[in-house]
Amino acid sequence: MSADDKIVVVVDADLEDIVPGYLENRRKDIVEIGAAVEAGDFESIRVLGHRMKGSGGGYGFDHITDIGFALETAAKGSDAEAIRTQIDDLRDYLARVEVTYEE
Repeated sequence: MSADDKIVVVVDADLEDIVPGYLENRRKDIVEIGAAVEAGDFESIRVLGHRMKGSGGGYGFDHITDIGFALETAAKGSDAEAIRTQIDDLRDYLARVEVTYEE
């Protein structure tokens, strides 16, 4: 899969008003997690990862759930390199995800 390949996610049309904001908040999380990893604030990363793990699937973004789980796990182990890998994965995913709304 090349970096230009889109990731199509089908989301319930009832969520159309809130999904763009949800995805924008995940973009903000990238900045926040990046700052936290540089500061060695693994607890904040653990909390953000836990939230992502809980929310991703509810919106139809199972990969965000997976990233959240990986972030939470890496933060518990104070694994800065694994956290940076997940930040890159999330950045890439958000750049390529294309949402389709379906009734």
